[in-house]
Amino acid sequence: MVEFYSKAMVNIIEGNARLDRRTKNLVKRLRPGEIAIIDHEDLDRVSAESLVEARPTCVVNASKSISGRYPNAGPYILLLSEIHLVDGVGPGIFEAVREGDRLQIEDGKIYLSGEVVAQGKALTIAQVQTLMEESKENLSFHLEEFASNTLELIKMEKGILFDSVILPEIKTKIKGKHVLVVVRGYEFKKDLAALKPYIREFKPVLLAVDGGADALLEMGYRPQMIVGDMDSVSDRALLSGAELVVHGYPDGRVPGMKRLKELGVSGSVFSYPGTSEDVAMLLAYELGADLIVLVGGHSNLIEYLDKDRKGMSSTFLVRLRVGSRLVDAKGLSKIYQQRVRSWHLIIMVLAALITISIVIAFSEPVRQFLTILAMRFQVWILKLQSLI
Repeated sequence: MVEFYSKAMVNIIEGNARLDRRTKNLVKRLRPGEIAIIDHEDLDRVSAESLVEARPTCVVNASKSISGRYPNAGPYILLLSEIHLVDGVGPGIFEAVREGDRLQIEDGKIYLSGEVVAQGKALTIAQVQTLMEESKENLSFHLEEFASNTLELIKMEKGILFDSVILPEIKTKIKGKHVLVVVRGYEFKKDLAALKPYIREFKPVLLAVDGGADALLEMGYRPQMIVGDMDSVSDRALLSGAELVVHGYPDGRVPGMKRLKELGVSGSVFSYPGTSEDVAMLLAYELGADLIVLVGGHSNLIEYLDKDRKGMSSTFLVRLRVGSRLVDAKGLSKIYQQRVRSWHLIIMVLAALITISIVIAFSEPVRQFLTILAMRFQVWILKLQSLI
């Protein structure tokens, strides 16, 4: 039965549609006030944060934003940022809606030109919190599976730890320098901001992993090298003049090279198993970096489940290989959350002035001293005027 949109409805969300099955591609063109349509099961935290930055009025997900597999925080972050979330509307919405269509949403129903074209569930913070609590019961199973997969993959990828590495020809000078590796991970922008004094003092080589390059540009830095699949980094970053190193895989695939050719820029290929994050750390290490500071790196079970990784063998082995040269800056911004702010200093100065005023008001010797000082100043002014 066909249902129609009525103007008498209340609590209606309205906006132009912006669609993409890949959330990281959608956010590049999503504008404030639009309706984002995605197909992202178990919406991860990093994707949710990128959606929040784009400020859509509503996110419509063809899949379940939280399936119960594990307590992913993406849906909670959206709702906490006052962005509506309509869940599980089904893949048919990508056939029924075109980019730019004007949509109306009420109570989980998606209206186009007055007709219901899809329907899902409008989630609330309370519902998401309940789902997150329930899904925590599955973590022990996933931890066991994750550990088992990691051990199995370590047997296959142990060469990461012991084998020599064939490096591409790299122009960026890294030997003996600090290298700041920026990964598009949890709160990476906040941690990067907290590192401003370090960057200013030590001037490390700025090595970005895919979308980390855009974070550097936003903060006024120019990445000197970009490593990755080149799928979540902007054209602006790829054309910024940074040296480009495309992550190649042991089976011969180099998916990022096609993107570079389309843009008319060149890059070298570093073929190695693992993630682009692992490759960036290994590259800095093998090129002789004195210290590697990692921002936004992935290091715990939830983060790897967010990335749909079955294990962390390559990361574990690369970190063993890099050893003490690696410093993980994750959570650095939280250390400085309680730093002294300008209004704290203003209050301190005012308090000091009030204290001094009270001392002057009630201390006769202090008043006499200030009177004599004022008289001497007046005499000095008179002498100066007579000389002129």
